[in-house]
Amino acid sequence: MTRVRRGYTARRRRTKIRLFASTFRGAHSRLTRTITQQKMRALASSHRDRGRKKRDFRRLWITRINAVTRENEKKVLYSYSRFMHNLYKKQLLLNRKILAQIAISNKNCLYMISNKIIK
Repeated sequence: MTRVRRGYTARRRRTKIRLFASTFRGAHSRLTRTITQQKMRALASSHRDRGRKKRDFRRLWITRINAVTRENEKKVLYSYSRFMHNLYKKQLLLNRKILAQIAISNKNCLYMISNKIIK
């Protein structure tokens, strides 16, 4: 068989991979084999962490709502779980993100919502 000179094709493929890894440090941005390994690892991590980010934000919103509901025991007499249970019983469909924003920006509004739910 005749020898195939792969200069252009191989070089174009490698530069495409190098552009992806241009911000990596050390050999991870210079050596083709380690670049491909790091690219696979980076894509796997980004795929995994897209789901994890959603979980982390949900946990943050729940923590904020719980902190405000427990903060002033005279106005609100229960915890996060009872608050959410009563919301669903009264069919007030507010998601946790909106409730957390209300809890941070305007606590009195959250107290008013909770008092309406109780009565």
